[in-house]
Amino acid sequence: MVASTTWKTVIPIAFLASSVIADPCAGGEWDVIIVGSGPAGIVTADRMSEAGKKTLLLEQGGSSYYVTGGLERPEWLNDTELSRVDVPGLYGSIFSNGGTLRCPYAVVNAFQGCTVGGSSAINAGLFFQPPASDWDRYFPEGWKNKDMQSAIEKVRTTQPSTDSPSQDGKRYLQSGYEAAHEWIVDCAGFADVGLNDGAANHTKTKVFGHPIWYYENGQRSGPVKTYLQSALKRSNFKLQTGTKVLRVRREGDVATGVDVQTTGSSDSQSICIKEGGMIISSAGTLLSPQLLMWSGIGSPETLTNLSIAGNLTVAPQDWINNTAVGDKVFDNPNSFIELYSKAISSFDYSYSDPPTDAKELYLNNRSGPYTFASQTSAFWDYIQQGNETVGCQGTIDSDGAFGLMSNGTVTLNVYGTSGLRSFGRVSLDARGIAIPTKDFFYSNPRDASAIATFIHNIFASLPDSLTPLNVAKNATVEELVTWLTTKSEYTLGHVQHWSSSCRMETCVDADTRVIGMKNLYVVDASIVPPLTTNPVMGIMIAAERAVERILGA
Repeated sequence: MVASTTWKTVIPIAFLASSVIADPCAGGEWDVIIVGSGPAGIVTADRMSEAGKKTLLLEQGGSSYYVTGGLERPEWLNDTELSRVDVPGLYGSIFSNGGTLRCPYAVVNAFQGCTVGGSSAINAGLFFQPPASDWDRYFPEGWKNKDMQSAIEKVRTTQPSTDSPSQDGKRYLQSGYEAAHEWIVDCAGFADVGLNDGAANHTKTKVFGHPIWYYENGQRSGPVKTYLQSALKRSNFKLQTGTKVLRVRREGDVATGVDVQTTGSSDSQSICIKEGGMIISSAGTLLSPQLLMWSGIGSPETLTNLSIAGNLTVAPQDWINNTAVGDKVFDNPNSFIELYSKAISSFDYSYSDPPTDAKELYLNNRSGPYTFASQTSAFWDYIQQGNETVGCQGTIDSDGAFGLMSNGTVTLNVYGTSGLRSFGRVSLDARGIAIPTKDFFYSNPRDASAIATFIHNIFASLPDSLTPLNVAKNATVEELVTWLTTKSEYTLGHVQHWSSSCRMETCVDADTRVIGMKNLYVVDASIVPPLTTNPVMGIMIAAERAVERILGA
């Protein structure tokens, strides 16, 4: 349990033997139990408690931000009210030194956040609104752009964001931005815009701009600092950390509670909901399917294996066989293009020993390079392939990568986004732990062709002042396809933007209710198809809309 006066303790929970068919869950005191304190779970918990529902939010991890009791940090932050999570410039260290913030492989076979805030506490904090076309193309009726305006407005109103985070009003590390602006705007003809401008009919077609982050006052903000603090003020809301949810307890098509293990205990325990209550899984793209499978909902083969291992408490006649659980999981394929210019000054962020001037700027004034997570510009366009459209995103960083780190080098990350057709599946390993399919990138070859065309298009306008170091400037589309699909340090990387593993109309309905169940829902990135943008803002918008649908159903 996090040691903080902000957090509230939770009721005692009763012992349950986990490897036998469970007794019925006696009526509990909770109207809503939400599993997982990532961005969707926090938004959902805040809105449910705001609506008067007695709401319990369960998180298997522990503290993150200082306000949650988080004290994991380098020595130069000692004697401050800051953890490593609060300082945007420390974001990159999570990849080499995750501390207690990342999920261990005993929990999930992938890079994920297991902490208050979930992956929103460990990512870069980029906060981009998905375009109107994402809602209109990829979401069901009731989720079109016209339907999403209330949810969009709620997120934009509740969650602060900025494209100029330094509190002295200056923009830092702009040499890479200036080089990118000359290339993408002056030469390639993209529009220089505020990247979240135009809320109602938002577009990401051929646009360039300064990145937008969910930062405030030079520190990471996000749903932990906004929605969660709102919820914690209510007497009908409680958060319990260090609590792993194993399965949903159910009687046929009615969920009655959850089985949990608390940190340091090998015993299973149960928490029950009121009659007429609901359970919402916000455990994330990989763990929500696992939770459904452990609850007797999934493919027959998976449920049979779990039953043989003694991990199901649902009788076989009550299994809900649905192969859509865990199907079509998505992540963006990432490629690193290293660019050199003598006009660029690179900046390499240090976790333990920042440059003295950068450290003092941050500690004294919340200013300087450590007020942001290293990205200096972002841009988008679409590639048309017959009747289908593929979104592509470019993000310019402030230094090089891997073996190309000399001064003057910056990294262009190129992602394929919406409209891609290469998907994997969330399965369970021999331990019953979620594992996504390996090597599913470009399983549909049209995806590689789309991203190669995007790179080829912008390379056609590359000025002489910028030199690509790890791919030829004059490469053909075919040569770029070969480069993209050949494994190296710079290609076939995961962005860790997992989504789409419990899609609407096959795994859940348009109210996010699990198909075959009456009061079990999934509200997280699992229900969101691939978006054009980094996913956090879209996930928060989807959570707001899901709550509207659930409460209005």
